[in-house]
Amino acid sequence: MKKLKIGIIGCGNISSIYMENCPKFPQLELVACADLDVERAQSQAEKFGVPKACSVEELLADPAIELVINLTIPKAHASVCIQALEAGKHVYTEKPLAVTREEGRQILETAKKHNLLVGSAPDTFLGAGIQTAINLIEQGEIGVPIGASAFMICRGHEHWHPDPAFYYDNGGGPMFDMGPYYLTALVALLGPIKRISGSTRISYQERTVLSTPKAGTKIEVSTPTHISGVIDFASGVIGSITTSFDAFGGTSLPPIEIYGSEGTLLVPDPNTFGGPVKIRKRDENEFKEVPLPYGYSQNNRGLGVADMAKAILEGGKYRANSELAYHVLEAMHGFHDSSDSGKHYLMESTCERPESVSLELQA
Repeated sequence: MKKLKIGIIGCGNISSIYMENCPKFPQLELVACADLDVERAQSQAEKFGVPKACSVEELLADPAIELVINLTIPKAHASVCIQALEAGKHVYTEKPLAVTREEGRQILETAKKHNLLVGSAPDTFLGAGIQTAINLIEQGEIGVPIGASAFMICRGHEHWHPDPAFYYDNGGGPMFDMGPYYLTALVALLGPIKRISGSTRISYQERTVLSTPKAGTKIEVSTPTHISGVIDFASGVIGSITTSFDAFGGTSLPPIEIYGSEGTLLVPDPNTFGGPVKIRKRDENEFKEVPLPYGYSQNNRGLGVADMAKAILEGGKYRANSELAYHVLEAMHGFHDSSDSGKHYLMESTCERPESVSLELQA
C-alpha cells in the first residue's frame, strides 16, 4: 500500500498518542514533527522515532510532506491550517476546526481554492463503541429515534492539565473543548442539526491551577464554563446537552442516551473509542450490553487521519471531514449565541451524516 507522508505541527500533550499510533496505520508514514519550541519537537522525535524534528517553517517548506496534522492550541488552528494549505498540503487538525466561524469558513475556502482536503478531530466516532451504536440504530433496534441527551460534567482541567489556561480563554470552555466529541457523535448517530437554544454562564471568574508545574497560578476566565442547550435535528429528533467545568464529575448520568419508539440506547463516552454499548427494548426490564463487533476500541487517535489518507490515495469520501467539523463549530457557537440573544439559533450550515464504517474497513 502506498503511504502518505505526514508531518505533525505542535508537539504538546496530545502529540504523543498521534506519534504512537501513526505507524500502526498502513496508509501513514510520519516523517517529521515541528513546534515553536524546537527542543520539544526534538524530544518527541527521539521518543517516538520520528526521522526529522524542525521548525514550523521548515516543515511547511518540505515538499515531501503531503499532509499536516495540526496539534497546536485552538487559537492557532486556523492560521496553521491555512499556512499548510497555502504550502500545498492537506490538513487534519485537532478539534475544534477553528475558534470562530469566520476562520472555519476561511479554512474551507482555502482548501477548495487549492483543491486540497481538510479533516478534523474528533475521530472517536469511528471507533467500536459509537459505530456499534450507529449500526443498532440503522438496523432499527430502537425503532424510530425520538430524542437524545448528552452530559459532560467535570470540575475543570486545572486539576490535571500541565498548562490549562487556554481552556478558559476564547475558544475554550467545556463546549469548545469537549463539545466536539459529543456533537460529532450525535450528528454521526442522528444526522445534521437544524436549530439550537442555549443558556450559558461563567460560574467562577478566576480558577487556581492545582496541577504541576504551574500549581498556584491564577487563571482569569473569559468564556462560559457551564452550558445547557436543546438541539433540534433536521430529522425531527429533539436532543439536550449539558457541558460543564463547574461541577464534580462521577455522576450517574450517561454520556449519551438515544430514545427510540422501540427502545433506548446507551452510547459510550464519545471521548473514547470503545464501549460499553447498552440497549433496553420496549418490553424489557433492564439494559443489556451489546458486544462490539467492530475494531478500534482502544485509544486509536489518528484513525480519522488514516481514513482521510485512504481517500487521498484511492479516492472516495472520508468521514472526519471539513463539512462535519464546520457544522459542529457552528453549533457550538449557536449555544452561546442563543444564550446571548435570548432567541433560537438557526443553523446556516448542514452536512451529511458520516457513512458508517463497514466491518471490512475495521482492524
